[in-house]
Parts: sequence; structure tokens; C-alpha cells
Amino acid sequence: MKRIFTLLILVLPFGVFSQQKVFDITHYGAKADGVTNNTQSIQKAIDEANAQGGGTVYIPAGKFMTGVIYLKSNITLHLADNAVLLASARRLDYGSGYASPVIVANGQQNIAITGKGIIDGNGPALLKDIYRMLRAGTLRDSLWQKYNPWHQKQPEEPNRPKIIRFADCSNIRIKGVIIKDGVDWVQEYKNCSNMVIDSIKVISNVFWNNDGIDLVDCKNVVLTNSFFNADDDGICLKSSDRNSRCENIFVSDCVVRSSASAIKFGTASRGGFKNINITKVKIYDTYRSAVALEVVDGGKIENVNISDINATNVGNAIFIRIGHRNRDTVMSSIKGIHISNLTAQIAKGKPDKGYPMEGPAVTTPHNIFPSAIAGLPGHPVRDVLLENIHITYNGSASKKRAEVSLDALDAIPENPSDYPEFSMFDEIPAWGFYSRHAAGITFKNVTLSCMGTDYRQVMVFDDVANLNLDGITVPQITGKPGIVLHKTENPAIQNIKIGEETKNNVVVK
Repeated sequence: MKRIFTLLILVLPFGVFSQQKVFDITHYGAKADGVTNNTQSIQKAIDEANAQGGGTVYIPAGKFMTGVIYLKSNITLHLADNAVLLASARRLDYGSGYASPVIVANGQQNIAITGKGIIDGNGPALLKDIYRMLRAGTLRDSLWQKYNPWHQKQPEEPNRPKIIRFADCSNIRIKGVIIKDGVDWVQEYKNCSNMVIDSIKVISNVFWNNDGIDLVDCKNVVLTNSFFNADDDGICLKSSDRNSRCENIFVSDCVVRSSASAIKFGTASRGGFKNINITKVKIYDTYRSAVALEVVDGGKIENVNISDINATNVGNAIFIRIGHRNRDTVMSSIKGIHISNLTAQIAKGKPDKGYPMEGPAVTTPHNIFPSAIAGLPGHPVRDVLLENIHITYNGSASKKRAEVSLDALDAIPENPSDYPEFSMFDEIPAWGFYSRHAAGITFKNVTLSCMGTDYRQVMVFDDVANLNLDGITVPQITGKPGIVLHKTENPAIQNIKIGEETKNNVVVK
């Protein structure tokens, strides 16, 4: 099975920034006392720089508190060493209705945020004011006093400001800065193009829905050398426009810690994702999947290459899912996935235990969940190559805790409209890999290890056409047979070794 992927290298016109005129915000009255609201002073500097054709708006060392500021074309917002841009802790500074992000750009070109300073979302203090307003009844909120799908009480997202949101912008550079303590998605780039994001650090664990970075229907993006420690998904690609998609995105040399999934496509997936290359990512202490490719809103995932992933202490390694939660008849699809050189160590307990805002635990009794490729009846996941994969599971399964018979494969729920997650099918009679409703699936040089004993099968394939297993190694003795084929057409199987056995490892049910 051959894969051809194109790596797009972006050359953006940022050389002009080195010669820009500098507009120091203190010259416009900004005070570095952490108390004064400097919104007007910072905006004056931006507006004047824009009126003069562009420039660098300079934030010197010190703590400058601000409300909402609007970045404009040909402007670089530069934070000096030891500079802190501190978001206001007053909820009304972001509007009385839908909360505005702190740094906003709409329809702008040639914009940048650079430097080694800190953009601080001031999450703990801002949350106190949000809850104060909710208790007083001065902030409208449909979720207040209700549980969300994860059974958490929390203010709805529109009442919690993002730190950065750029929409319909082009030629963007984000480099060097630290972004911390948001109360919603840390940074959202929607329908933006020609972006370079390099050497940033995101640390944001103060509340839920706290994605490290969200690229929504963006094109021509390079994200490199960055660190994400987020309460929600780490590096997240989304698509909210049926007529658009994320396309030509390259991610490399990043480190991710997440109380959700580290590398995530979706859940918003109306248009889709095409020509995505992700390589050299280290993942640790991540509650859900190291790699989650999910399309559930009528979109498409096409031509994705993910390689050189090292994941330790994670809840799951790989989860690939087609769902159908959109209310129209358009079906989602996945075709052309290559995941290679992935090593994952699955946690025995909760991988994010002890972090400030843990992901919500699965409340029903269960054994450790396997990785999965799951389409829908009549809509299979197509053309997937998993190559040079090593997944180690820590822990043992218990029949007293949960058990599903191999004779009950047809009873495993489809849950097409449910939120996609590796635990969504409840208990599965496999500990290593579960594949259902798929076609053209190849496993090549895959090692699955179980550090404890497990009564379940290693791999279960259900309604899979053109399955190719070449080089499956399971060092430990496990449930027998090791591999189960159910309604699986045209399998090609060779080089299977489970324990010391090289034969009688596959059964057709």
C-alpha cells in the first residue's frame, strides 16, 4: 500500500517586520502596575501604527492589564522579555453578551504576535467574577445549574472569553510567546491562511473547554517547536463550514499534555481535513487518545500522514471514527490515513490524575479500552495503513468488572450520533485493537503488549473488507484465539506471533 504526501513549505512576507517603526504602549499612557486598565492605550498604539502603514506595537517589561484589543493589518504585537499582557478579571470588559476574546483580528493581513513575554488569560480571577454574576442573575447562561454531556456544571462557553481569536486573516506569525490560564479555547484561528506558529508555550489548566490551539478551516499552516499543556484537546483541527476545510497543515517537533486528546481532528467536522502532515510529537499524561481522527458532521478526512509519535501515560493510542450527528443526510467519510512509527504506553489508571482540571471519568465499570477504527454500516473507514506501531497496555482485565462475549459482536452499540470517544462502545472483547466497518486496512509491523493478563482477544475485526495483517507480534500469552475475524472479507494474513505461537492465532466467527 503506497502513500504519497506533499509537504508544503510556507514562505511568508515577514521580512518587512524587522524594519517596522516601533510604537511603545507606554508612550500612549499604558501603566505596568497590573491594575490599570490599559485597553485604550494599547488600542491607540495599534490604531496609530496601522494609520502609518504598519509597525511594531511594543509591550515592554512589566504587567499591563487589558480588556479587548483589536489587532490590525501590518501590525506586530511584540512582548519583551518579562512583559505580561494580563487579561482583565472583569467579565463585563468582554461585553455584556457573547464574551469577546482578549486579542481579536477580523479580516486582517500581515499580523504577528512575537516575543518572549506572557499573555495571561487571568483565568482564576475572571472565573470568580463570572460566577459572581451568575449567582446575582446578571449574566444570562443556559447551562448554569445544568450538567453538560460530561456531567459537569459550568458556565457555557459564550460567557467565557478566549485569549486569541483571528478570523478570515492571512499571513500570520505567532512566535515565542507564552500563553496561559484561559477559561475557554486558548487560541482559535478560523478560516485563516498562510500561518507560521513557532516556539510558543501554552499552559492552561484552570477550566474545561481549554484547547491548546484550534485551527478551524485553516489552510497553509506550519506549527513547530511548541509546547501545549491544556485541560482540553492539545492540538485540535476543526471544520465548521461545509464548504471549507483544514488543508495543507504541517505540525512538527511539539510536546503535548492534555486532559482530553493530544492530536485531535473534530469534533466539529462539517467540511473536513485534507493534506495534513504531523510528525515528531511527544505526548504525556494525556487522558484520552494520543491521536483521535473523528469526523461526525458530514465532512471528509483525506490524505493524512502522522509519524514519529511517542506517547507515555495516555488513555488510548489511536481512535479513528466516522459518526453521524448532523441532522441532514450528508455522510462523513475517511480515506487515506497513514500512521507510522508510533509508540504508546497506555496507563493503568487515570493518566491526568492530579492535574488542576481532570477530564471526567468514565463512570461505568470497564476494562482498559483498545485502540479502534470504527466506521458505520455501509460507510466504512477506507484505506488506512498502520505501520511500525508499538502499543503497551498496563493492567489486567477482569470478567467480574465487564465482559462481552465474542458471540455478541453484533450487540456492540453503533452510537452514530454520540460524542465520538474511544470509550463510546462500552466494553469490547479485545484489548489491543478493535476495527469495525472498514475497508482497505493494513497493519504492518505492529507490536501489542499487555503487561498483565487479559482474558480478551488481542484484535477483533468486524465487517472489514480487504484486511492485510503483516507482522503482528504479541509477546505475552493472552486470550485465545488472539485475532478474531467476523464478517471480514478477503483477509491477507502473515507473520503473526502471539506468545510463542505462530499458528492457530486467527479464528473466523
